[in-house]
Amino acid sequence: MASPDLFAMIRALRKHDVQFIVIGGVSAVLNGAPVTTFDLDIVHQRSDDNIARLLSALDELGAHFRGHARRIAPNASHLQGPGHSLLLTESGPLDVLGRVDVVNKDYDELLSHTAELVFEGQPLLILDLETLIAIKEGLGRPKDMVALVALRHTLHERNRDG
Repeated sequence: MASPDLFAMIRALRKHDVQFIVIGGVSAVLNGAPVTTFDLDIVHQRSDDNIARLLSALDELGAHFRGHARRIAPNASHLQGPGHSLLLTESGPLDVLGRVDVVNKDYDELLSHTAELVFEGQPLLILDLETLIAIKEGLGRPKDMVALVALRHTLHERNRDG
């Protein structure tokens, strides 16, 4: 696969009016942190209507589960629960989460921990730096520990500059 086109995935999700919050590395980048990422991580709102819209977007993106010998496309039952669907799309890897276990919050509970950006004329919700830092601290993986340096520095600079 060529380099991932993370913004193509966001465009498809927005085109289908999916309610979601960008978390992970893309959220860090959009918050101004100097990090690199190769996948898009989102938390989606788990209503039946939103899951139907999400499935339409995933179909458009050619999404299927990673790590399976045959291509298995996600269905509504995969997206209704709090688990993680680790997908591969024609635009790159996409991780779709029903809930962020580290902070024990789903879409509705994370809304108060977001910032709204305008992305190509439409609102885009991204996780705030403080919550992203809490998640990375809770995960404790080596790659998260490395990212924490940049995230904390970005938050410090933002707070210092007002």
